[in-house]
Amino acid sequence: MPDHVDTLRQSAAETPARREQNATRAMFFVAGFATAGWSALVPFAKMNTGVNDGTLGMLLLCLGVGALVAMPLTGHLTTRFGCRAVMTVATLAFCLMLPLLSVIPSPVLLALALLVFGMGVGTTDCAMNVQAILVEKAAPKPMMSGFHGFYSLGGIAGAGAVSGLMASGLSPFAASLAAAVVSLLLLGYSFRGLLTYANPPEGPAFALPHGAVLTIGAICFAVFLAEGTVLDWSAVFLTEHRDMPDTLGGLGFACFATAMTVGRLTGDRIVARFGREKVVILGALTAAVGLALPVIVPSWHVALVGYMLIGIGCANIVPVMFTAIGRQKSMPQAAAVPAVTTLGYIGVLAGPATIGFVAHLSSLPVAFIMVTVLMLLVVALSRRVRM
Repeated sequence: MPDHVDTLRQSAAETPARREQNATRAMFFVAGFATAGWSALVPFAKMNTGVNDGTLGMLLLCLGVGALVAMPLTGHLTTRFGCRAVMTVATLAFCLMLPLLSVIPSPVLLALALLVFGMGVGTTDCAMNVQAILVEKAAPKPMMSGFHGFYSLGGIAGAGAVSGLMASGLSPFAASLAAAVVSLLLLGYSFRGLLTYANPPEGPAFALPHGAVLTIGAICFAVFLAEGTVLDWSAVFLTEHRDMPDTLGGLGFACFATAMTVGRLTGDRIVARFGREKVVILGALTAAVGLALPVIVPSWHVALVGYMLIGIGCANIVPVMFTAIGRQKSMPQAAAVPAVTTLGYIGVLAGPATIGFVAHLSSLPVAFIMVTVLMLLVVALSRRVRM
């Protein structure tokens, strides 16, 4: 009888933990879902405002600027108000903006809306990683890769849902409103499982990354730069350098994204079996091979295999690095998470532009080799991180 009572008590104790884990997965999904939903609206935003490509590029930068402004503040906000309050307000903000982005006729108003949208997404991105670190610490097994896998799933679902709804006849406003409603419903589902706390305040609210955090941030910067390279340049490389038909150019990123999603959803088991250090080192080497393969072998079929290898290789490096943030002692977690998230986001924003600059001075294949070298640098840096 006592054993039976203990089992019931243990099951009851596990229920809040499962609720927190599911809430964390849902919020990662929401962040990916909303961001990808906006990507499907970009052509309509350009048409509504009547801007040219150059101005559109400047407008799109507002989203990144909003995220970069918000991220350093998020650690302090979660420490003061808790993850639940911060993610709730941030999610409400970007859900309010999402439908408006599809109909705003003024470039100035669109810039302001994108700034708010970026701040909401950036804040959610930071806060959900703060929660993920705390939830994983309380769990008996690795969970971070799975959490990040739900972000990838959200991206696929968001782009597919908004595009699919518009293809079926809904207006961009109605399709994006539906995406916002889905996001809010998932927030409601997650609400009880979102943590009402974060780490206690330690040290300054804002600090430049240093020590292990700087190393972790540099690794995330390199990996996100590689991801941004595939996102923005894979189609150009395949169609201009490997004679792939223009209509199939998107296959490169599709192969990468699919491989990354599968890699992250299975990553926790892989990490548990082989250990974090091996996963990072072998992942970086796999990504380096994937980046070099399309350059060395003049075949777009082989290039697609290369992009899959990049996705598999990069899949679990960033999740392992966020786990490492919870283990390092160089900086308080409330300052470390925003610092690393910001450095990674800079990689996403600066990467494509850097690749374009190098390609202009030399060639696109040379730029891809540069990123290959960067992934080899990840191998060297990873030996300095406590995982």
